[in-house]
Amino acid sequence: MKINYTHKHYLRVRYSETDRMGYCYYGNYASFLEIGRVESLRSLGISYKSLEDNGVMLPVSEFQVKYISPAYYDDMLLIETKISAIKGVRIYFDYFIYNDNQKLLATAKTSLVFISSMSKKPIAPPNDLLSILQSYAIQEQ
Repeated sequence: MKINYTHKHYLRVRYSETDRMGYCYYGNYASFLEIGRVESLRSLGISYKSLEDNGVMLPVSEFQVKYISPAYYDDMLLIETKISAIKGVRIYFDYFIYNDNQKLLATAKTSLVFISSMSKKPIAPPNDLLSILQSYAIQEQ
């Protein structure tokens, strides 16, 4: 199912997230994307905690990022997270990270796999999540 749901979350680059050049260290972007994912699902009424409490885990299976321009200490970043699809046992996210001047700094994609916390094997996405995302489904031509 293709989905068109976008959530926006703001965060500020902390001093501890910068390197000696004053840039936001590239490794922090994985954490920024996780924040975007977690808050995106939370905005739909689904928390990672509730998923885990119900035996569902979501490990990242693919991660791709393109750095366009650096972020700096104290920049206010906009993490725009789009849930783009659920196919089988995977959920797909697209990300766009902007600074406070609306300059695009990075784009990224991730896919995560729904797995059982007991068996550690892939499982179908939870029905409540599918029901919520159904209202954002794109009708394929």
